[in-house]
Amino acid sequence: MAAPAAAISAPGVLADLLPASTRARAVARDAVLVLGGAAAVGASAQVAITVPQISPVPFVLTTFTVLLLGAAYGPLRAGLTLALYLVAGMAGVPWFTEGASGFGFPSFGYIIGFLVAGVAVGWLAGRGGDRTVLKTAGLMVLGNVIMYAFGTPYLAYATGVGAAQAVEWGITPYLIGDAIKLVFAALLLPGAWWAVNKFRSQD
Repeated sequence: MAAPAAAISAPGVLADLLPASTRARAVARDAVLVLGGAAAVGASAQVAITVPQISPVPFVLTTFTVLLLGAAYGPLRAGLTLALYLVAGMAGVPWFTEGASGFGFPSFGYIIGFLVAGVAVGWLAGRGGDRTVLKTAGLMVLGNVIMYAFGTPYLAYATGVGAAQAVEWGITPYLIGDAIKLVFAALLLPGAWWAVNKFRSQD
């Protein structure tokens, strides 16, 4: 006999939908998610194009991956995933953009921003911030602003340029691409929740 709808606990984020009947299985599930998520972020970082005439910061898919992961994982899983990506890359794993590792390159500040943005987006998503198109768009804007807030000052520091040049290199060229990613995310995440709710209502 199906449980009443009110008795079915509502998932906070999409990852909560993955079954785990015991505490041990939940830990194993989350460990797989963290490792797989870090690998996915690393893989997306290899899809990169650098145009030196425009900026020393590559055009990448990583920002999109990080924000989707944050919303789908929630703050704890996203934080662990992106902390693993950050620390392992600093330690020498060549999964930063274009196979880089360490921290002595101009775009490293964005990677720190990934961690902060992923946690912030995950926290808000767990409170319903990814359930509608408008809310999800707001999440994506916030996440991008956080990444810029960390990446641009580090870019200025690493290259020795002023604030205006850092903005010209580190923000302006990416606004259109980030807007396109925002639209995709704003459709994808609420669409996933619509499918989930439709399925759950049929139980």
